[in-house]
Amino acid sequence: MSQWDGKSKGTVLGYRIFVFLIKKTGVKSAYGVLYFVASYYFLFLKKSNRAIFYYFKERLQYSTLKSKKMVFKSYYTFGQTIIDKIAISAGMRNKFTYEFDGIEILKNLLAEKKGGVLISAHVGNFEIAEHFLGDIDLDFQINLVTTDLEHSAIKNYLETITQKPTVKFIIIKEDLSHIFEINAALANNELICFTGDRYFEGTKSLSENILGKEANFPAGPFLIASRLKVPVVFVYVMKEPNLHYHLYAREAQVKHRDEKALLKEYVTSVESIVKKYPLQWFNYFDFWNDLK
Repeated sequence: MSQWDGKSKGTVLGYRIFVFLIKKTGVKSAYGVLYFVASYYFLFLKKSNRAIFYYFKERLQYSTLKSKKMVFKSYYTFGQTIIDKIAISAGMRNKFTYEFDGIEILKNLLAEKKGGVLISAHVGNFEIAEHFLGDIDLDFQINLVTTDLEHSAIKNYLETITQKPTVKFIIIKEDLSHIFEINAALANNELICFTGDRYFEGTKSLSENILGKEANFPAGPFLIASRLKVPVVFVYVMKEPNLHYHLYAREAQVKHRDEKALLKEYVTSVESIVKKYPLQWFNYFDFWNDLK
């Protein structure tokens, strides 16, 4: 698979087990079960193993032994972020701490009253950002532009045990009507958030060199952001030890209608985050289209 199919692995039963453990024994106790889950993935998910091993071995230039260890650790870390997301959404926000690197950028963005575009990646745990941003004196509304391909049974179950999110979702549609929703949100001084590191077969893409090799990226976020004449900020929410999160915001220098320059700047930003948190880029597919 050279592109993402829009769906994550997992079952409702698995989520139920983790929710039970989180509520009864705490977040860190629930982490313990992840050793078994990560071991299963490490032993049996051959395609995703190859893809993430390639990332560590060929792109980050780790040794073979270290790369294999990092594959297991990557699954384990990904599981931790899911547990954290469930725990925080279920009302356990007080169990976690955070620090914000770049809050003034968002404050200045909102002060301009033009709305803004946030571009993130499938690194860390951006979905919990709203819970930490809510602690800061900011009057904002985030609209997450996304597909609606996630496993509906898991989504329906999580909605029964978590707090209703304040994030609004703008679903990408074939008739491009989501563009009107984006413009309306920006006119209301709201924030539009894209992820810029996954594309679907058949959609328009842009190519850029990342970690030493060319890869494809979805064109949409960069085409839209470079044409709207609003501020653009790269944002990441990264997991750190002891139930602590580090939120990053970095302002982009946008040239009007120059989506390639924006993509290049985005890639440089993502590379800096990935090198600092190598275990937290959760792209378990053939991202570089190099595994034949």
